[in-house]
Amino acid sequence: MATELADGLWWFELGSVNAYLADDDGELTLIDAGTPFHSGDIARGVSDAGYSINDIDRVLVTHYDFDHVGALSRLPIDAPVFVGKADAPVLSGTETPDWRNHKGALQRVAGSLVPAPKNELRPVEDDDEIGSFTAYATPGHSPGHIVYVSDALDVAFLGDLVQESHGELKASSWIISYDTDAVRDSVVSLAERTPDFEVAAMGHGVPFIRNGSERLGELVETL
Repeated sequence: MATELADGLWWFELGSVNAYLADDDGELTLIDAGTPFHSGDIARGVSDAGYSINDIDRVLVTHYDFDHVGALSRLPIDAPVFVGKADAPVLSGTETPDWRNHKGALQRVAGSLVPAPKNELRPVEDDDEIGSFTAYATPGHSPGHIVYVSDALDVAFLGDLVQESHGELKASSWIISYDTDAVRDSVVSLAERTPDFEVAAMGHGVPFIRNGSERLGELVETL
């Protein structure tokens, strides 16, 4: 089921994780792709929004994790997938997560359920522009975590840098992060660098449809 958050912007609630769809001036963009078991839910969400899964022009991945890239190999999408430079080799299957890190070890275990997508993978770096989106490198939750912000659509796709809990934003916790010091630095840097945005669309929890950048600023004050 698709929930319209704003004009040209939809939220797919996939149980414990979110994916999103954005009409970026005619370029239909899927943001994140749930677990391997969510391909049908995503296709139905795209249909609910008035499109076909074949209409998708690009996929923006906030980071490599089982519950954010899992359905990519199962969706009939002939479109490039944009992913943070440090996470791209893991998504492509040419490298494996660092087992010496607790989060990397978890990713290795879950990675057996995530085949590499056949799509063209395009590595993303800080300040890259993709349509109306600007990429912000925000490492910590994963080495190649990216936040995508569109001034035109008034939205920030925050991935798992933060999550919503009881109406507030929380920074990614130790158990699910590579480096919580890097998470903190990324949250502060993001709040300083981004233009104001209304919609804050995170990977877990209920997105905010108003005052998103203010909510991010409130989180910074607690760090």
